[in-house]
Amino acid sequence: MRFDDSRSRAQAPDDVQCGNRSWWSEYPLSYDWHGEISLERGTREWFDEIDRRFVGASRPYLTAQRPFDRIMPDDLQGQQVLEIGCGMGLHSLELARRGARVHAVDLTDAAVEATAARMTEFGMEAEVRCADAESLPYDDQSFDFVWSWGVIHHSARTARIVREIARVLKPRGETRVMVYNREALIARCMLLRHYILGGEFVRRSPDETLWRWSDGYSARYYHKEQFEDLFRGFFEKASGVVLGQEVDVVPLPRRVRGMVASHIPDQRKLAIASRVGAFIFLTASNPLG
Repeated sequence: MRFDDSRSRAQAPDDVQCGNRSWWSEYPLSYDWHGEISLERGTREWFDEIDRRFVGASRPYLTAQRPFDRIMPDDLQGQQVLEIGCGMGLHSLELARRGARVHAVDLTDAAVEATAARMTEFGMEAEVRCADAESLPYDDQSFDFVWSWGVIHHSARTARIVREIARVLKPRGETRVMVYNREALIARCMLLRHYILGGEFVRRSPDETLWRWSDGYSARYYHKEQFEDLFRGFFEKASGVVLGQEVDVVPLPRRVRGMVASHIPDQRKLAIASRVGAFIFLTASNPLG
């Protein structure tokens, strides 16, 4: 994965969105960071392998037994559910397996095609569309539940997406959203390495340094209270928690990390991740009229 040095917060939002679309079209998120998967893309075996990598890394932080059962509702039977930013379709599949009537959008054709292929391959159904979440192609009050994992902080205008989520939710609807945590250990390490020791403080702001060294064309990092406040402008209830994964708990090279992590009790891992994890996971309900 490469990181684009041309990004600047001085760019117009529409230009940033064009950059986002191009970046994610070229680098679809498959969790194959080093090109190690030799399986044919889009096959059942390929989906199984990329899922194994992500779901495996999510234990015990996001997954206890069933994928994402610590963070995703267990029963969505018959509910109209929207996923914003479907990527390779793992979350859409898990929502469908919980009984949801899944609708999914993504900024790129590559993600739409991959998610549609996945759903067909696994015998599930979803309506998948290419769309910008800053202007969702759905009527008001269309959905019972909206899900988004690691997506809306890449947008040029995140608040517009929050407004759109509130608009398309039913009056008692709920949304669950993940974005990057500004207080995370990994964010602090990036700032130490690149902003301070690397000398980027001479020509960039801390936020620009984080954008430059994160995945995607642009990426905002939020403080938990800041992100909660953003949602409280559109929802009656909004609260967030900090979550993480093994790399947040044991910030060592991958081969060493697993050996060290195996000696740490799960409850201790969860406690550490809740303080320094890379994710803010927010739940909001009852959109304001």
